[in-house]
Amino acid sequence: MDTMTFTKAAAGVLGAFLILLMGKWAADVLFSTGGHGEQSFVIELETDEPAEEVAEVSFDELMASADVEKGASVFKKCSACHKLEDGANSTGPYLYGVVGRPVASAEGFGYSDEMAGHGGEWTPEHLSEFLTKPSDVVPGTTMSFAGLKKVEDRVNLIAYLDSLDN
Repeated sequence: MDTMTFTKAAAGVLGAFLILLMGKWAADVLFSTGGHGEQSFVIELETDEPAEEVAEVSFDELMASADVEKGASVFKKCSACHKLEDGANSTGPYLYGVVGRPVASAEGFGYSDEMAGHGGEWTPEHLSEFLTKPSDVVPGTTMSFAGLKKVEDRVNLIAYLDSLDN
């Protein structure tokens, strides 16, 4: 290899390294993460006082104050898989009359073995627990819904579903 080729190769590698170092230096100057000195305002917390307890609202009180109209809007999340007409199964079973109905009892729907073996009745309390995260209540269920985290949404939805049947 002649000297000119070696010089060009070395200059290319060292030049690229130099550009990298200069880019790092410029980024450190522009985006400095160093401290700006002492804090100008400090919030002190007193831990001598006990934390104020939040009153727990019972499920029955929540059901009594449920809003059916808000439940109808929450149902839009369910409408992709469930229908409200009696006997109209879809990807999921129909939900007409689901409140108070035995679990896995919608005629003509093929439930998973886990759901069929779950047993019980769809009481408002049981529906609320199930709607929080279905896969936690019935492990292995084919219902892939993530759940409703807010208790208000669950209560409103249950009130809406309960208002549909006679």
